[in-house]
Amino acid sequence: MKYLWITLGVVFLLLGVFVWYKYFFVFGEGVKSGYLNYAIKKGYVFKTYEGKLIQEGFGKGKTGTITSYEFEFSVEDPEVFKQLEMNSGKTFDLHYKEYNGALPWRGNTKYVVDKVVNMK
Repeated sequence: MKYLWITLGVVFLLLGVFVWYKYFFVFGEGVKSGYLNYAIKKGYVFKTYEGKLIQEGFGKGKTGTITSYEFEFSVEDPEVFKQLEMNSGKTFDLHYKEYNGALPWRGNTKYVVDKVVNMK
């Protein structure tokens, strides 16, 4: 019986470490710049804030075509979302955190914008 409790304890500890690493560990941070294409609130159960920046330059599209660089992101803070929503079409420098996975109540992407660095 003692070994069962030890095994369960180790399993729960490993599961907890995995969940923390996958959903709460900040893998990277940075700033992205571009024109704000849209800022929307959407979702079936969890209404989350989502947005897209169109960056300068061109990249290779999914079907081999040339497309612009796009940065899709989520926003947790309603105040940051309001600032984005009221200024769609302007150029932004956005600070973001990159996680290893997305949580349904945090947003649809693993990139979460936490502040506006600059707006033009």
